[in-house]
Amino acid sequence: MIVERELDTLLAFDALIEQPENISKRFEYLHGEIIEVPSNPHSSEIAMQIGWLLGNWVYPRKLGRITGEQGGYIVAGARLAPDVAFVSFETQPELARRGYNPVAPDLAAEVMSPTDDEEQLQKKLLLYAAANVLTWVVREPTRTVDVHEPGKPMRTLGIGDTLHGGDVLPGFTLPVRAIFP
Repeated sequence: MIVERELDTLLAFDALIEQPENISKRFEYLHGEIIEVPSNPHSSEIAMQIGWLLGNWVYPRKLGRITGEQGGYIVAGARLAPDVAFVSFETQPELARRGYNPVAPDLAAEVMSPTDDEEQLQKKLLLYAAANVLTWVVREPTRTVDVHEPGKPMRTLGIGDTLHGGDVLPGFTLPVRAIFP
């Protein structure tokens, strides 16, 4: 749903999201539009599964931090809230404590729910690509994952395939099957 309010600046957006009535809501600022991003328990469960599996590999190796859908990032000027994100300590030693993180994540996972808009997703993918973010688009109905790796053609993995961390998380592997409950 698009909030029926025009904003003159991103500073106004930042003020809007910190208002008490909006603290528990999830917003994105994409090409001049404020978008309230609803989710659902099923998509959230898939995102949590990815975050948990990713965290089990990242945290013991002290590689960085994993955030969920409430962790927003500034990506190529836009404010995005990926369902799961990874930021290496090398990229950013300390995450922001308020507002949207000023540094784009190294990896973003977007779980497509029935309420998500494909056109908005394509806009986000362009922004992630501009910021060199490894992006996984998880499509529950088809049980597939679209992998958007910077500088490489997009590829779609099926339930019998394995995700790899690429240059972002060398050595990390995740069977696609393990993502889906």
